[in-house]
Amino acid sequence: MGRAVSPLRPAHVPQMPQIGGVRLATAAAGIRYAGRADVLLVSFDNPASVAGVFTRSKCPSAPVEWCRGRIGGGRARALVVNSGNANAFTGKTGREVTRITAALAAKTVGCRQAEVFLASTGVIGEPIDAGKFARVMEHLAAGATPDRWIEAAEAIGTTDTFPKLATATVPLGDAEVSINGIAKGAGMIAPDMATMLAFVFTDAPIAADALQALIARSVTNSFNAITIDGDTSTSDTLLAFATGAAAGAPAVARANDRRLRPFRSAMGAVLGSLAEQVARDGEGASKLIEIVVEGAVSKRSARRIALSIANSPLVKTAVGGGDANWGRVVMAVGKAGEPADRDRLSIWFGGIRVARKGARDPGYAEREVSAYMKRDEITIRIGLGLGTGRDRVLTCDLTKEYVAINGDYRS
Repeated sequence: MGRAVSPLRPAHVPQMPQIGGVRLATAAAGIRYAGRADVLLVSFDNPASVAGVFTRSKCPSAPVEWCRGRIGGGRARALVVNSGNANAFTGKTGREVTRITAALAAKTVGCRQAEVFLASTGVIGEPIDAGKFARVMEHLAAGATPDRWIEAAEAIGTTDTFPKLATATVPLGDAEVSINGIAKGAGMIAPDMATMLAFVFTDAPIAADALQALIARSVTNSFNAITIDGDTSTSDTLLAFATGAAAGAPAVARANDRRLRPFRSAMGAVLGSLAEQVARDGEGASKLIEIVVEGAVSKRSARRIALSIANSPLVKTAVGGGDANWGRVVMAVGKAGEPADRDRLSIWFGGIRVARKGARDPGYAEREVSAYMKRDEITIRIGLGLGTGRDRVLTCDLTKEYVAINGDYRS
């Protein structure tokens, strides 16, 4: 977190409650930078249910492959996360590092290697030294406590400028359960499953299969509905853990259990908050952009058109410069490859309609729109007039700072 704090940073950091059965610790292992916390250990007092979704990249990291191979077991006793090195495109050496790291954690926590989950983020293609994990693992296990949520969120960041946290407490049966989430991500963000790294913890007693169904559904309108730069990472990982430690909460085996309705909504809200924070922290971002597409032939079509707009460098630079260049929006709609009719198209910037029926709106006033574009949160709404499909995605503007950050990322 070395760059200037994003001007879109949330005004408040949530108070994160303790989650029964969860303990956290961080350490500076020198993975890439000296003196910076870069390893997180989360240990579970008892086996927790675990579920996950991962990148669809055809070049996944070694930790992603490790987790995929063990998620079916449905049980977790430890999570180890490092920043500074993605352990991606590192061949046999990278796979061996995951095995060694899992063995170290398993020995320290007292569990099987298959109950250890791993995630890494940072530079791609650089060898990673397993010895650095060995030097801090016992210290991490000895110092783990239930209250280090902010430190945990900071330790997993790379070019992030603020820790990303969200929480919710909801009823489950006659009991109350809590959900805590942390995430990292600021660049290489165009998820096709989750986000760069996100971890969710709850004390609800939810079986692994039910938890899997819950998060797979929740990513659709949260992490899969954001983009920073159109690039999907090799390392995208979302893991969810349920300890079952909430006193009096009923055990839930199915995701469609009616008692889970408040929990399902809260899980969506937690993931939605984390996803928005990722968009707010986009590398070099000065504006948060909401793209709303209505009147499409389907929700899927609306999503594709919205992403076409959100990923357009021309749209993003126009917003960054305060220019309501709706012609670029027309371009992005037209290139999306989805049904659209030029002569039915309407476009709004905020509540101001700038184009309708294939031409500039008769009431268009440049001064009014220019004033709106000075805001740090911009909504672009598109009406296609073809059906009832609707969707929404979040992105940010594209600035010179993005180029500067990524031009010397490995320096």
